[in-house]
Amino acid sequence: MQAKRILQVAFLAGVAGVMTTPIVGQSSLAQRKVTYRAQRTAWGHPDIHGDYTNKDEANTPLERPQQLAGKDAPAFTEADLAKLAKERAAFAEQIAGGIGGAETGAGPTHWYDHLGATGSRPWFITDPPDGQLPAMTPQALRREAAVALLNNARNDEGRADSPEDRSMYDRCITRGLPGSMMPAIYGNAYQIVQTADAIAIRYEMIHETRIIPLDGRPHVGGAVRLLMGDARGHFDGDTLVVETTNFTNRTHFGYNNRYNSEKLRLVERFTPIAPAKLNWEVTVNDPDVWTRPWTFAMTLTRDASQPVFEYACHRATTGCSTFSRARARKIDRLRRRSVFDTHTEKNL
Repeated sequence: MQAKRILQVAFLAGVAGVMTTPIVGQSSLAQRKVTYRAQRTAWGHPDIHGDYTNKDEANTPLERPQQLAGKDAPAFTEADLAKLAKERAAFAEQIAGGIGGAETGAGPTHWYDHLGATGSRPWFITDPPDGQLPAMTPQALRREAAVALLNNARNDEGRADSPEDRSMYDRCITRGLPGSMMPAIYGNAYQIVQTADAIAIRYEMIHETRIIPLDGRPHVGGAVRLLMGDARGHFDGDTLVVETTNFTNRTHFGYNNRYNSEKLRLVERFTPIAPAKLNWEVTVNDPDVWTRPWTFAMTLTRDASQPVFEYACHRATTGCSTFSRARARKIDRLRRRSVFDTHTEKNL
């Protein structure tokens, strides 16, 4: 699994053409806002259970592209979005064969979900209003640079002395949050299971499941740290509000080496907006990483034809043992040539 490159494509390969003013006669995103009341469960909660996907959002960039600077997302019409989707799909098709490496790729392209993505918005970030990530803190920038030195080991650009030098995603452990629900080139299926006192969300990629209690219990103590955090939820009208805290600092947002700190607090809002659609809105508040909170949103579509498949993630695990054996062989060759010393070993 070519984790880093898969996510870079998912977030950054949404290439947008320069848009003109919205097409006359087409309703904008702002004009299309409607009030929808979800059906209720037997116990009275909004019914949000089912199989969901965000594969149609996979070509949409997180941030507003430079080509669209000065544009306002709510002003985009359906025709504008269709034009963007066509341009982005063409670019995705162009680079599909080289995702994850020109020689091997991340898999045959018929696996990929994103080649026909339609996109429900021009970019994901809704706050700050300019659609850009806020500035990072100095300590976060230092950590990002340090992690970059360890990354790209498969391209001979970094160190890979042990599995701990690779990310949790590379090792098939977790994509973290909110990364586990960010669209990628495949694996964009999620299952929401609902009871009166809990919500469970199952993610296809890395096959994780979050349990979100709804019974009002407090968060666990501060000494408890979890890779997916400690979630608590409640319904505010039709919206499921989920607050997650108690993260470790070992996972990242999903791309570009931007690891979260233990102070990360996520607030997610799952709002039914149509019979088979949820608006998933996420506010990221991590004062050790970002200079201000920020928010993004995207659409999740209920689709019974997109059940969660088994995600047998072992390729990267095998890769970890492979590069460890390769390093040992390299050291052995140097020893035989009598050019090996401690300084050489530390820099392998």
